[in-house]
Amino acid sequence: MNQPTDQKKSDEKLLEVRGLSKSFEIRTHLSRRLVGIVRAVDDVTFHVSRGETVGLVGESGCGKTTTGRCILRGVEPTTGQVSFQLGQRQVDVLALGRRDLQSFRRHMQIIFQDPYASLDARMTVMQIVAEPLTIHRIAKGQELTDRVRELIQQVGLDPKYLNRYPHAFSGGQRQRIGIARALALHPSLVVADEAVSALDMSMQAQILNLLKELQGRLKLTYLFIAHDLSVIRHFSNRVLVMYAGKLVEIGQTQSLFAAPKHPYTEALLSAVPRANPKDKSNRIILTGEVPDPVRRPPGCPFHPRCRFADDRCKQEVPALREVAPDRWSACHYAEQLDMSGIGEFGA
Repeated sequence: MNQPTDQKKSDEKLLEVRGLSKSFEIRTHLSRRLVGIVRAVDDVTFHVSRGETVGLVGESGCGKTTTGRCILRGVEPTTGQVSFQLGQRQVDVLALGRRDLQSFRRHMQIIFQDPYASLDARMTVMQIVAEPLTIHRIAKGQELTDRVRELIQQVGLDPKYLNRYPHAFSGGQRQRIGIARALALHPSLVVADEAVSALDMSMQAQILNLLKELQGRLKLTYLFIAHDLSVIRHFSNRVLVMYAGKLVEIGQTQSLFAAPKHPYTEALLSAVPRANPKDKSNRIILTGEVPDPVRRPPGCPFHPRCRFADDRCKQEVPALREVAPDRWSACHYAEQLDMSGIGEFGA
């Protein structure tokens, strides 16, 4: 079976993920007896090409953040492969030892979801942004100060605030500080983990415009994790849809929004607000609950909530396969089902 990582030439791939899985053990408090295993990420395969923005979407608890942190090795994966193209060399990220991993972290950075919790309240802006430069011994003295001032200006803040503490800033300003910290080491890949979900709508637009501007100027590549498809459709080149720890659909943003190839994607798209108030959507209300990650149902994980499910869906796990050019779906009937999208980006 072809994998979704085969869609482009290998020299265009910056990040390649194959068969990534992460399980967490559940043990009793006293005896530490194993009573269950949570499969947070289950056999995930995709790639991110250099210079593109890939959106990773799904409901809360579907495994999006765990996937991002496994790639960065903030959480150690259970199984799988993560390859990163570093110049002419391909790096096996999961095989790196502690010292090599610390050095390699310069090339992959993260922007955290909560701008209030991700900044140390006891450190000034100068100390926060300078920390990665100091750890990696890139700059010191006046050179360090100049570099931090440059980073702060890049994200639209005034350097005169460098000696202030995080509590003196708004949520949007704090997120700008987090972005400056992430860019301090000149990374190639930035994992943005719900980077705008804690902000109001006007501030979301400002941060998204900033990220887009920085991408063009600094030649960045983004893995953009979000649950808001209306953000993803304006920001991402490709979309990965995740459900219960598995990827269920992959496609170019425009084609995926116009014609979904998985019933879960169709349900998500039906909830996206339309730009034209006269454009009425047929909202699909999913019944039931997301499957228990400890006791998943047999067959397709989405079948208890799917209006198209039959006996095959209840027994056979669908493989993620190419159902159209550059379109991948984990649905047995992806080619036959007539599912509704939102046209030209909801216009």
